[in-house]
Amino acid sequence: MTTTTNTDAPAYIVDGVLTDGEAWVPLVTNILASDAQPITFQSSTGANDWSQYMDLVVISYARSAHAGVSDREMCMQLNNDTGSNYLTQKLRGYGTGLNSAAGSGVRFTVGQNPAATAAANIFGVTITTLFDINSGKYKSIFSQTTCNLNGSGAVELWGGTWKSQAPITEIDLFGQSAADLLTGSRFDLFGILPRMVTA
Repeated sequence: MTTTTNTDAPAYIVDGVLTDGEAWVPLVTNILASDAQPITFQSSTGANDWSQYMDLVVISYARSAHAGVSDREMCMQLNNDTGSNYLTQKLRGYGTGLNSAAGSGVRFTVGQNPAATAAANIFGVTITTLFDINSGKYKSIFSQTTCNLNGSGAVELWGGTWKSQAPITEIDLFGQSAADLLTGSRFDLFGILPRMVTA
């Protein structure tokens, strides 16, 4: 896996003042050199210190290494919490229909990835926003995903609540079984700065 983490001194702070630069700050990029999981993002230092951000956005371009199915779930846990503290709602559109559901469990489902029986070289895209990550309230996420399986597949919207008041300091992304994420899958994390400028 090739991992690049931005721990430089924040370029958007000049003499202790937050300048009106880009609201999105690139933090970490992971590109898999072999089938693997989980993908772990952790708060650290400099630009990658998450305590300075309002929100985080994870963009994944991924495929499952799993054989025997056409698509596989992309899952997320926060701060190593494996308890039943994840509430979700989903709306999913297929090529032939639409469904919705609510649930709870030990992780979020945030999207779908094409798997081994899908046509070659098709990867799924998932964009997950984690809101108000340093607040003292339960955390909310919103995820959008597309999984094209060469004429079939799904488009999904997921909403979720993590029942914790703790600041988010770690994000783990994984599939449904060991080494479920295929070589070449890419995962990017961005921090979203608060707007602190005068008109």
